[in-house]
Amino acid sequence: MVVTVRLFASFQQGRFDEAPRECHAGTCVGDIVDELRIPRQEIGVLLVNRRHAGFDRELSPGDVMSVFPLIGGG
Repeated sequence: MVVTVRLFASFQQGRFDEAPRECHAGTCVGDIVDELRIPRQEIGVLLVNRRHAGFDRELSPGDVMSVFPLIGGG
């Protein structure tokens, strides 16, 4: 199956901003994050089809997964 992965801000460095990704049935959000070598503790927001999702959210064909880093400031 194919899902679209969108990366934002610092997660794009050395990777991509948006790309289709082939994965097998049963793939979860956390599997993709790990394959991309994004440290889980650096993730601020995970979305699947514009809705909040956890690492254990199973993906379906055509899903759009968005990964945002933590945002600091003050």
